[in-house]
This record gives sequence, C-alpha cells and structure tokens, in this order.
Amino acid sequence: MSTVLLDARDITLGYARGQGWQSVLEGFDLQLAPGEIVSVLGPSGVGKSSLLRVLAGLQTPHSGTVSLLGEAVTAPHPRVAVAFQDPSLLPWLNLEHNVAFGLDFARQPKVAVAARKARVDQAITEVGLQHARGQHPAQLSGGMAQRVALARCLARQPQVLLLDEPFGALDEVTRADMQQLLLSVIARHNTAALLITHDIDEALLLSDRILLLGHSPARTVGEWRIDLAQPREDRVDELGALRIDILKTLRRASRTPDLEPLRDSLELAHVPGRLHTHSA
Repeated sequence: MSTVLLDARDITLGYARGQGWQSVLEGFDLQLAPGEIVSVLGPSGVGKSSLLRVLAGLQTPHSGTVSLLGEAVTAPHPRVAVAFQDPSLLPWLNLEHNVAFGLDFARQPKVAVAARKARVDQAITEVGLQHARGQHPAQLSGGMAQRVALARCLARQPQVLLLDEPFGALDEVTRADMQQLLLSVIARHNTAALLITHDIDEALLLSDRILLLGHSPARTVGEWRIDLAQPREDRVDELGALRIDILKTLRRASRTPDLEPLRDSLELAHVPGRLHTHSA
C-alpha cells in the first residue's frame, strides 16, 4: 500500500472474568489504504465488534495504538464514520434531518448553514433518496433506512467507513443493491472501508482483502488479497476457488476445539443463487 490511512498496531483488549482475565483481541494489526475495502470474517463473539469499537475510538484498548494519518485515535474521530446493522434512525426526524443529524455528533467540526445544506443534499442524492427526503423512518423500507444511515455517514465526509454487518437484515435483492452502492461511494470518494460480515460471498464480491479471525483470543488465522476488477459477478469460477481456500483454512483452524463455531457459522450457511462452492 502506498499510503496507510488507518493504522492499528498490536491491539490487545480483554475483560475481567471471575478471578481471571479473558482476552478478546491480542496483538492485532491492521492497515487500511484509501479506496481499500477490507472484510473481516468470524463467528459471533470472536471480537469483530470489539475491534470495530477500538478502531472507531469508542473503546480504549489495553495496549496498542490506532492512528489516522499519523494522528492518534483515542476518541470518536470526525473523519471516521460507523454504520451498523440497525440504521438507528430517529423516528421523530424526517429523512433529511436524520442525514443532517450526523453533523451534530460530538467532535464533528461545525460548518456554515449553506455548507451543511450542500453536504446533506449531496449525501441524499448519492444514495438516491431525493424523492423521499421528507419521509419519516416509519415510512421507509429496510433498504431505504440503510441508505439513510449511509448518507448520514457520507454527510460527515469521512476518510474511513467502519461497517458492522450493515446489510445483514436485508433481503437478497436489496442487499445486492446496497453492496453496489457501497462500491460506487468508495470509488467516488476514495474512502477506506472495513466491513464486518458473516457472509463469505459478500466478502468475496466486495473486498480487496479478507481477514479471517479465530477465537481465544481473536487473531488472524487467514488473509487473502483479491486482485479482481469490479464487477465480479461474472468471475464466479475465480471467486469459487478463493472460497474453497477460505473453507480449507476454516477446516484446519477448526481442529482446535474453540474454533469449531467459526467453521459452523460461516461454512454451513447457504444462500441459493449465490456463490456456494464446496471443497471435497
């Protein structure tokens, strides 16, 4: 990578458990470059969301550092935006005001009224919701609500997007639309993105790199770089070969008892009509 935008070094995180200590992350490193999408795979409880909170400055690691272009990230940063599976829209605000609400977050630099309106208008246009700007969350579909959540991030003009399974609750068609929207947004703004997902196929279709986390404590048990141009839907054979390699890594890792949930949560899922290649 020519430029490291977000740099996490030797991250360790844990919590007290009984009379002992339970490690969640230990010695974790991650570097993100502008325009790069890195997906993190792993089962529930492996530490993915904890990692995201540390990278966002929402949680302080017990050791290690996170920096954005050399500046330490020790609290929520105005150039780092987070999107979750739940869009978390405020029901009493209409779509336009929900998007603008992101500009009122703590530590977000204040902008003039005209600039604020321009940012909100541009973000709503980018996600294709100009026609619904006066609607309230109760009037929106799940896909529209996620577009609003993404627009709220974009209005802040972030350099880094941290995405915690943002499309997990959507139907397949809407999910595919949101994936393409994410790709187009990142390409336009050269934003770096970290995507947490349980879906191998989603990671294969979107990512420049894939990291696979294992348990006890969370550590990288596999990493893959995907040098295939977008769109990738017509590259099923090449992506299928990568999927086999990921599954083989899962099987090797699952020989350790505490990694069995990793294999089960990723390998056994099947979505008809999507990539689904089994190794022998």
